[in-house]
This record gives sequence, C-alpha cells and structure tokens, in this order.
Amino acid sequence: MRKYLVLAIRTPAYDPAVGEPHRQFLGDLRTRGMLQESGPFTDSTGGAYIVLAESRAEAEAVVFTDPLNTSGAADLTVFEWEITG
Repeated sequence: MRKYLVLAIRTPAYDPAVGEPHRQFLGDLRTRGMLQESGPFTDSTGGAYIVLAESRAEAEAVVFTDPLNTSGAADLTVFEWEITG
C-alpha cells in the first residue's frame, strides 16, 4: 500500500452540516483499512487525512467521493506521500 496525503481546504460554499457525512466517510475508510490519520487544521481552514491505496488512481477514486468534495464544501488535493523519517 502507498500513502496519499489529502488536503481539504474549505471553500466559500462550506456548510457545517457536511461535517457529519464527512466523519461517516472517514469512519468507512477506517473500517476498510484505508485511513491512517485524519484531523482538522486548528485555524478552521480545512484539514488533512492519509489514505492507504494501491495507486493514485485508486486513492483519487475514493477520495473524490468524500462529501466535502461532492458538496463543494472543500477543494481536495491528493499527493502521493513518501515518508522518510
């Protein structure tokens, strides 16, 4: 499995109501063994999570179903992350 860092930056369309569906999405990823870490930024501009997947295409296919993305509440960017230390 490879690690993918997902940055979620809130857009002007952000609605706090998307929080619960997003948490459910992350819970599902954790149950599937695809979520390593997650959490919000302390300045309330968004958050990040680490997805485990076989390829970037697989990671993006999953990540872009996040309610934050599908509702337009946040812009999501996926980076393959090689942690060296």
